[in-house]
Amino acid sequence: MNLDPLSRLTLSCRRIFLRDHEVLVQIGAHDFEKQKPQRVIFNVELFVPYAVSTPQSDALSEVVDYDFVREIIAQRVAGGHVELQETLCDDLASRMLAHPRVLAVRLSSCKPDVYPDCAGVGVEVFRMKDAP
Repeated sequence: MNLDPLSRLTLSCRRIFLRDHEVLVQIGAHDFEKQKPQRVIFNVELFVPYAVSTPQSDALSEVVDYDFVREIIAQRVAGGHVELQETLCDDLASRMLAHPRVLAVRLSSCKPDVYPDCAGVGVEVFRMKDAP
């Protein structure tokens, strides 16, 4: 059976996720967005192969810690203003994908306060390491 890449990931990986992580971010291309930080809601999924994420001793060191995701976001946000959600998402996905155990990343950002007539505006990216 010849499966697409996402199906292969689903079958061979544990999916670690962080949902609705709300952070104040200096972000935006419009003048009104540059006046103060905005709420940004992040959703992150990390695909980690079972071979490197199945605990044998029930120890945190055997898995990818959720704190890793929160720290990457916090470090990037502390780096200063970013104009575009696309830039922010691409950067965060690259940083998370650099983790040796992470095979793929799905990440979205949503700015819920930009327009009064919608729940939010956002971007989603999916990145995967090249197959060995």
